[in-house]
Amino acid sequence: MSKSDLRIDWATHQAAKFAVEHWHYSCALPVPPLVKVGAWEKGRFIGVIIFSRGATPSLLKPYGLAQDEGCELVRVALRKHVAPVSRIIRLALAFLKSSNPKLALVVSFADPAQNHHGGIYQAGNWIYAGTTAASKEYYAPDGKKLHPRMVKAKGWTTVQGVKRKTWKPSECVQVKTPPKHRYLMPLDKKMRKQIELLAQPYPKRAGSIDGNAPPIQGGDSGSSPTPALHPAKSSND
Repeated sequence: MSKSDLRIDWATHQAAKFAVEHWHYSCALPVPPLVKVGAWEKGRFIGVIIFSRGATPSLLKPYGLAQDEGCELVRVALRKHVAPVSRIIRLALAFLKSSNPKLALVVSFADPAQNHHGGIYQAGNWIYAGTTAASKEYYAPDGKKLHPRMVKAKGWTTVQGVKRKTWKPSECVQVKTPPKHRYLMPLDKKMRKQIELLAQPYPKRAGSIDGNAPPIQGGDSGSSPTPALHPAKSSND
């Protein structure tokens, strides 16, 4: 496939929602604000790479960055495609950086509980920075997984200046989760030099001697939505 057959551009909320619900194990979009970058092969919509501020405001503090100087890659939702996932992500990062020159770092996590070790990041030469601490996940009584922002001791939180009711921990089912693998992608030379000291050997996939083989991404699930574009950097819709 020639380079011209792969196109990266803004994706609409509708297209991103479709991709995540059909081609990502979570089947759900993260909470906004989100930046949604779409991918097309030969004009056919194949999915999205989604970025956000992350689940915690402390995501960038270890690297001395302000909230607008970095982000988290939160979803890679792709149907069957030809281009390597690592190349799609690399182009999405370059596209994001071109519209947000101040960005210096992207963080992403691979969840061993989903049998993920970060092969797509290893293939893209991301820096592996070890694991997070073990944590808890919260589920509503109906079994729906809750975002950490929606579980607060006081039963409420503020989202984009609006006070919203949340669940209290005592109202949820709590499940302990294992540490996640943390990967870092510096977007400039200064940040690369700063975080290179954090680099650790790549983890291997469970049950495999090859820790660099990326897992199969997504699947083919019916028709794709109209590949309309969204001109804005991010969307809260």
